[in-house]
Amino acid sequence: MRRMIISRRVWLALAASAIAVAVVLIVRSRRRPALPAPVRREDAPVRREDAPAEPAASAGPPVDRWPPAPVLGTPTDEDLARYAAAGPPRIPAFLQGGHDRPVREPLDEATRRRLTRWGAAALALCLVAGGGRLVESAVFSKEPELSWGPSQEEVCPTDPSRSQATCLFAELHPGSTMSGPEEPVPGPWAVPDPDCHPPSRVFPVLAPDPKVTRAVDRQWRRIERWLRTHAPRSHRTLAGPADPAAVAAVEARMGRRLPGDLRASLLRHDGAVTTKDTWGFGFLGNTSLSVQETLETWRGLCDVDDEDYGGEESDPRSQWWDGRMLPVGADGSGDHLVVDSVRRDVGDTDHEGSLDFTPGGVRIRSYHALLKAVADALEKGRAIGYWKPEVVGGELEWTVLPSRKGDS
Repeated sequence: MRRMIISRRVWLALAASAIAVAVVLIVRSRRRPALPAPVRREDAPVRREDAPAEPAASAGPPVDRWPPAPVLGTPTDEDLARYAAAGPPRIPAFLQGGHDRPVREPLDEATRRRLTRWGAAALALCLVAGGGRLVESAVFSKEPELSWGPSQEEVCPTDPSRSQATCLFAELHPGSTMSGPEEPVPGPWAVPDPDCHPPSRVFPVLAPDPKVTRAVDRQWRRIERWLRTHAPRSHRTLAGPADPAAVAAVEARMGRRLPGDLRASLLRHDGAVTTKDTWGFGFLGNTSLSVQETLETWRGLCDVDDEDYGGEESDPRSQWWDGRMLPVGADGSGDHLVVDSVRRDVGDTDHEGSLDFTPGGVRIRSYHALLKAVADALEKGRAIGYWKPEVVGGELEWTVLPSRKGDS
């Protein structure tokens, strides 16, 4: 019943009704018919000894004597004299009930009934109030919270589901002791990510380092030659060079310069273009992004997560996303290949986890190192970590080696 009725007001109403009914029944059971008003001794007719006897009534029922004769008999003059010689009774004056005061007439039936009703109502109100508090404390009150003091020990309840941490520890590890509560460890707090909200700046067009450009072009020529021979459909998805002014504009929007090897790569191939029947070329299961797609993807990820959890001293590389990362590839399912603009190494995002800087289970120190690893894997037919390049119908596909992925 207690589990079926969950409303606090319903419980209080039922308790009040039950108490009121009980009070009414008690009052009605104790009600007695009113006795006739007693006749005072002073008002009783005194029969003189020398008065002639009154003739008995010829008709009508006999009238009882009032007041009635005492059960133990009427005291004689000798009894009264003996009682008077014994002195006054040892009864306080306020209990002697002054005999010299006139006896008040009893209340009439209507007044007595009215007083009885008002008294019963007052009693019922008191009982309802007290009973309501008792019901509330018994049904709705919560268990007191246990607090620790210098010399307090936790009292473990009988129900294990209501046990505190120390009680559960004692049940799981009998005989072990657990010291008092430690200082609470504050949870992670979030602060705005300044990398997602860079100040407005203007970056002039920056020409790449010729040495870096030659190194990047060397790796791209190896990749292009292999694609042209073995995966011509993927080779046709390679885009042309990016506009240096567009690269500088994107750098200004993101508030940071691109690494030199990444800039040189964009100035040779501005990402890849997915066609109706062929995925755009990319690395490690991702399609390469153009410089404009890099900016749009960066904005979208910052819109989702533009806070650093753990305060200003948190590690940006352990976050779900941080604005200093540069997306350079997308796998179409929410994950991206990124370059850390500060440390210049390559990583990837996980839309269900956090950043990771071992794509495929291996470390790749720079974007140029990624280009060289891909060129080596294409020419020698080997994998990069658990990613292995394969050609299907003239298109390059990256397949996952389950055995290597499990080891990583």
